[in-house]
Amino acid sequence: MATTPTPVRPLPRAAPHVSSSARTAAVMFAGFCAFLTLYAPQPLLPMLAHAFRASAGTVSLLLTVSTAAVALAAPFAGVVADRFGRKRVIVFSALLLSLPTAGAALSANLTQMLVWRFWQGVFTPGIFAVTIAYVNDEWDQGVGAAMSSYVAGTVLGGFSGRMLSALVAEHSSWRWSFVVLAALDALCAAAMWAWMPRDRRLPRARREPSVASAMLAHVRNPPLAATYAVGFCVLFTLIATFTYVNFYLAAPPFRLGTATLGLIFVVYLIGAVVTPVAGRAIDRIGHRFALVAAFSGGIAGICLTLIPHLPFVILGLALTSSGVFIAQSAASSYVGRLAKGARGAAVGLYVMFYYAGGSFGAAIPGRFWSRGGWPVTVLLIAAVQVITIVLCLVFWKPATTPDDQPYAAGQVG
Repeated sequence: MATTPTPVRPLPRAAPHVSSSARTAAVMFAGFCAFLTLYAPQPLLPMLAHAFRASAGTVSLLLTVSTAAVALAAPFAGVVADRFGRKRVIVFSALLLSLPTAGAALSANLTQMLVWRFWQGVFTPGIFAVTIAYVNDEWDQGVGAAMSSYVAGTVLGGFSGRMLSALVAEHSSWRWSFVVLAALDALCAAAMWAWMPRDRRLPRARREPSVASAMLAHVRNPPLAATYAVGFCVLFTLIATFTYVNFYLAAPPFRLGTATLGLIFVVYLIGAVVTPVAGRAIDRIGHRFALVAAFSGGIAGICLTLIPHLPFVILGLALTSSGVFIAQSAASSYVGRLAKGARGAAVGLYVMFYYAGGSFGAAIPGRFWSRGGWPVTVLLIAAVQVITIVLCLVFWKPATTPDDQPYAAGQVG
């Protein structure tokens, strides 16, 4: 049935006083908040293993349960946002995220903390997945600038969560680390409530295939299915590397303390520089070449960490993380190229596989670590990177042309 289109106004009706810079800042806070807590326990793992008398593989379940929860909840975040409004879901997800973060500080044992970490993962997609859709629908101009701010926020949030948790734990206790992170989540929620305009363009009901049938069609598409496997391997690589390297660096000959382990994640800030440069390079050289080059560098980087000198380890981690950022940019944007219909379902599936990879990346290497320490773990990570390159070479086209605008899944690392 034909309808009269609603005129687009330059500023949202609910908050005409909100400036363009303020709403862009709100989007950056969304990216910051989404990734502030998700990986924050990584530098604390040796400390938590000692506190809970757990093995490296067991305490790494703190990453497994949260990323598994993200994978389960991500496909439904958009459905909830379409029903209740995107701004409302983003803000309340951030506020709700602060509750299990604070609860983790009260954990008497590892089981209790695992429960709180699971709920952190459940609430996280309500921020990052919905924010991407919010920007694409609500910005009449400057979508690229807004998404760049969002990406910068995710990188800064991922780094800050790890660094702050390590610094606070070193000078106080790991419990206060979670208290500080919970307070920051609540502050981000308040900033987004104040600066993020209400939705102007709530999705209208449309006749579309069911989510289940759309997802089934996507996984039956070999190049798309391969891209989902690539996404799985990308976050597997990142989580496996930056989870178990903490145990490696806390042991002889390095013997790094918790605060120093947190500072190792400075290499993540390279992502803030690499991501926009990689995006332009992908447009020129193609998705396949970019991913192969990125993970070839990543393999060299993870092998460099075997040299028992800290500068080589840091250089290796920088190469590995940069490779992951580039590979994520290539894979997530390639989803938009391949999915000609039901793109929302295609992106939701990619995010689900991506975080499933993170969940396995925290759990499976524990078995390798217990048998051979860091060298055997490196062998596993390098093998996963090789598999990723093979998938890309077999299933991705040699080059792409900018014939349409990709609907990217965003920087989610």
